Amino acid sequence: MKLKNINLGLGLMALLALSSCADDKFSEYRTDMTKNLKDYQYLNNYEPLKKYVEDMKAAGKCNPDFKLGIALEAAEFNKQALVYCLAGSNFNEMTAGNAMKMASCVKDDGSMDFSLVKEFVKNAKDAGLTIYGHTLAWHSQQPNKYLNGLIKGKELPPAEKNPGLIITAGEPKADTWEYEIYYDLDKPLQAGKTYEISLNVRGTNPGTIDFWPGKKDGSDTQYGAGSFTVAESAIDNSFSFTPNADIDRMRFCFGKIGGTLYFDNFVLKEKGSDHNLVVNSTFDENDISHWTKVSWVDVNYKIGNVAGAGAVDIPVSVGHLTFDDGQNLGGWGMDNAPKIVNGVCEVGNNAAKADPWNAQVNYEPGFAFENGTTYHLKMKIKGSVAGEFGAGFQNPDGYQGCGDFPTINVTTDWKEVDVTTTCNGDNALRLLLNIGKYAGTLYIDDFEVYYTKSSNTIELTDEEKKNILTTAMGTWIDGMMEATDGYVTSWDVVNEALSGEDKDGDGKFDLQSAKRGNVKPDDAKNNFYWQDYLGDIDYVRTAVAAARKSFAAHNGDPEKLKLFINDYNLESDWDDNGKLRSLIQWIKDWEADGVTKIDGIASQMHISCYADPVKQENAKNHIVKMLELMKESGKLCKISELDMGYVDAAGKDVTYDQMTEEQHKEMRDLYTFVLKKYFEIIPIDKQYGITQWCATDSPKDSGWRPGLPVGLWDLNYLRKHTYAGFAAGLGAPEYWNDAK
Repeated sequence: MKLKNINLGLGLMALLALSSCADDKFSEYRTDMTKNLKDYQYLNNYEPLKKYVEDMKAAGKCNPDFKLGIALEAAEFNKQALVYCLAGSNFNEMTAGNAMKMASCVKDDGSMDFSLVKEFVKNAKDAGLTIYGHTLAWHSQQPNKYLNGLIKGKELPPAEKNPGLIITAGEPKADTWEYEIYYDLDKPLQAGKTYEISLNVRGTNPGTIDFWPGKKDGSDTQYGAGSFTVAESAIDNSFSFTPNADIDRMRFCFGKIGGTLYFDNFVLKEKGSDHNLVVNSTFDENDISHWTKVSWVDVNYKIGNVAGAGAVDIPVSVGHLTFDDGQNLGGWGMDNAPKIVNGVCEVGNNAAKADPWNAQVNYEPGFAFENGTTYHLKMKIKGSVAGEFGAGFQNPDGYQGCGDFPTINVTTDWKEVDVTTTCNGDNALRLLLNIGKYAGTLYIDDFEVYYTKSSNTIELTDEEKKNILTTAMGTWIDGMMEATDGYVTSWDVVNEALSGEDKDGDGKFDLQSAKRGNVKPDDAKNNFYWQDYLGDIDYVRTAVAAARKSFAAHNGDPEKLKLFINDYNLESDWDDNGKLRSLIQWIKDWEADGVTKIDGIASQMHISCYADPVKQENAKNHIVKMLELMKESGKLCKISELDMGYVDAAGKDVTYDQMTEEQHKEMRDLYTFVLKKYFEIIPIDKQYGITQWCATDSPKDSGWRPGLPVGLWDLNYLRKHTYAGFAAGLGAPEYWNDAK
C-alpha cells in the first residue's frame, strides 16, 4: 500500500502537544497515529527517543555522556513551538543547520552578527539541551566577497599627480537626471552657432554621461546634445553641438552610472575660435566657483588628484611543468625520448639529424594558443654539450607554423632562458622544441609558457595571503566562541576537507581544492577553499589552534572542548572506505606537530536503503567497516548527520509519496542495524553520540534530498516505521513483532 493517504487526523493532537509545551516546556511530546491503519498502531507504544538513551545509560550500555542529537533551524527552535517541543522531548543535543556557519554570521564588509546564535544558546540552556557546533571551518557557505576582498591585489599609487574635478555619487539610479552637475557660463552661448566641447573623463562605473545644455532657470534644455563615454581608464571625449536658444548652463547627467567621476581638461569654444570659455579648465587652480548643483541631488564635488593608478605587467601562466608530479613533455624523432630523472626532464639525440624538425619535443596544454597574443617561453636548461635549437607554435592540421621563438642557446651550465614570440595562426595546439640538429642530452626544468597583462594592482604574495586569512579565521572563530560563551563544548572544527581522489599518488585522498582542480567548476567559483591559501596541513592546525585559544578565552573549560573532523562518504563501498582511511592518515599528519589535537571523527552518513539485496548487503558491510576503522583510530566517534532514502531495484530514488509499507519497514530495519552496530563496535568511552539530520521527510521543494523519505516523522509530524527502527537501535522493544 502507498502511504500518500495516511496523514489524516493530526490537527487535534498537534494542538494539544503545543499547548502542553506552553504549560510545561515540552512535557512528553508525542503524536498519535491514524487509528484505522493497524500497521501503525504499534508506534504508539514507543516513548520519546531520549527515554531509551537514559535507560541505556542507567544500565551501563552506553557512554554516560552520550548525545542523542537532532538537526534543526535555530530560528525555528527559537520560536518555542512545534520544533522546540519535538527537540526537547526526544533529544538531548541539537545541531543548527545553518545559523552557526560563517556566511550566516559574517557580512560582506567583515562585520559579524551573532544575535541569532546568542538567542539559540540561551533557549538551549533554558531547555536543558546541549548544542553541537556546526561548523568553524568549511569551504562552503563562506562570505566569499569579504574573504576574496581581503586577499585582492594592492592598488598601485597614481602614476603622477594630476589635478582635476572629482565628482562622487551613490549607486546607479533608474534615470539619468537623478545625478547631475552643472557648469555655469559667464556669458551665454548664442543660438544657431556651433560650439566644440571636449572633456577627459574616467569613472568607477562604465557607461555614458548625458550632456543637456540649457538655461540656469531650467528652460530651453537641449536634450540629446551629446554624451561622454566613461570607462575605468581616462577617455578624451569631444563633439560639437549647436544650441537652439541662448544658453548659459552645461548639464552633465549621470544617474544611470553613479559612482565616482574624474574630469580633466574641460574645453568649450566656438567653432573656429581658440578661446576657451571655461574658467580653470585644467583645474590647476583651486577654483570651482562656476560648478554647481541643485541641493536635493546627492552629489559631491571637489578638486583633487584624478590621475589613475600606475600600471605593471603581470605574468599569466598558461602552462607550467615542474616535473615533480609526473607530468612530462612528449615528442617524436629523438634518440632518447623525454624522461624524468630526479625531477628533471632529460631528452636528446645520440647524433645530429639532417634537419631541426627531425626530432621534436612536444608540449600540448589542451587548448589553442591565442592568435595575436605574445607569449613567453621560460625554462631552466643545460646540455651535455653546448649547442642551440629552435622553438615555435604549430597547428597540427597541416603542420602549419604559427610563430617562432628566437634561437635558444645551450651551455653545459644551468641557466634560465626567457624568449618571446607572437602566436600568428589559429588552432595553434602545439609548442615544439626543434632539437634535431642538437647532438647530446638536454636537461630541462621549470618549463613554463606565459603572457603578461597590464594591471594597476600587485598580487599579494602567498605568505601575505596566508597571514591575512589566518587572522581572518581567528577573528571569526573568536567571535563565535564569544557568542556561545563556553556553552557549546563540541564542534565540527573542519567540515568536509577531503576530496574523493588521490591525484598526487601519496596513498591518501587529497584535500578539496580549487587550485588542484579536484572540485566542480561551479564549486570552485562559488566556494572559498581555505586550504588553497593556508596549506593542507596548516589549514586544520590553524582552525584547531584558534578554537582552543578562543574557547578558553571566553569562559570555556579546555578539558571539556571536543573538536571533530566531519566528512561524508566515510561508509562508502565504492572506495572500500578509502576516504575514511585517508582521513585517519590526515589526522595523524595534522597531529604530527605534537600540539594539534583532534578529538574525534564525525561521519555524516547520508545513506540509502537499497531494494537490491546484494547492494544492500555490501553497503551494510562497509558501514561495519567504517565503525571498525573509527574504533581503530582511537578517536571519539560521532554519527553526525544520519538520514536515509530508499533506492528501488532500478537504482532510482523513491519519493515519500510513492513508498510502500514494505519499503518503509526495510528502512526501519536498516536504522536498527546502524544504531545497534554503533553500540556493538564503538567502545563505550569513545561513543560521543548520534545525530538524526532530518526530523521529517524532505519537502519536494527542499534544497536537501527533495521529496525523499529521510525523516523519523512524516511531514505532518506523525511517527513513521523509521522512528521505531531508530528506537529499537537505542534498545527499545521491537513492538512491531507483537503487532504481527
